[in-house]
Amino acid sequence: MQLKLTALAMGLLTLMGCSGMDAKQFANAEPRFVLEEYFQGTTNAAGIFIDRFGGLRRQFTVTIDGSWNGKELILDERFVYSDGEKDRRVWRITKRDDHTYEGRADDVIGVATGSTYGNALHWRYDLDLKVGDGTWQVKFDDWMFLQADGVLLNKATVSKWGFEIGTVFISFAREKSAAATLEEPNFAPRVVAKTG
Repeated sequence: MQLKLTALAMGLLTLMGCSGMDAKQFANAEPRFVLEEYFQGTTNAAGIFIDRFGGLRRQFTVTIDGSWNGKELILDERFVYSDGEKDRRVWRITKRDDHTYEGRADDVIGVATGSTYGNALHWRYDLDLKVGDGTWQVKFDDWMFLQADGVLLNKATVSKWGFEIGTVFISFAREKSAAATLEEPNFAPRVVAKTG
């Protein structure tokens, strides 16, 4: 699993190495990524943080419970780090129009802004990042790309004072409900014959 995640991270680094991307260039890319649809229900994710020298600094998993009321998307994110540390962030995201979102969370400074076209979302915000016993004010520049199999790939560049300090790579997958599992075409119920 770790090897696959590292390979995925390196692939994303190559794919998104260019800082001059514009979300509009992905307008025709499929499948279409609709933030409030994708994150309804439970989503599971795994991620890594690589520092600017290429060292793997942190590994983590996230469970996200999402709900959409027609105006606001609530994302309750629960992080578990490989060293045992736990953290939580609750996003409140408002859809402004077909392509624009704004988000707030307790550790986000001001308002996060995002734009989505086709299968891509570009999401930017300032964050009070926990570092040891204190916090650093850092900038996150996130790119998310929805894949045909429903996996959502995320690369976030983290910077402070205009200098890149590291990169976060995350792979998201929606949790299947029991009902969805039963509807899969390869599902074949086992029939046990009763005797005697």
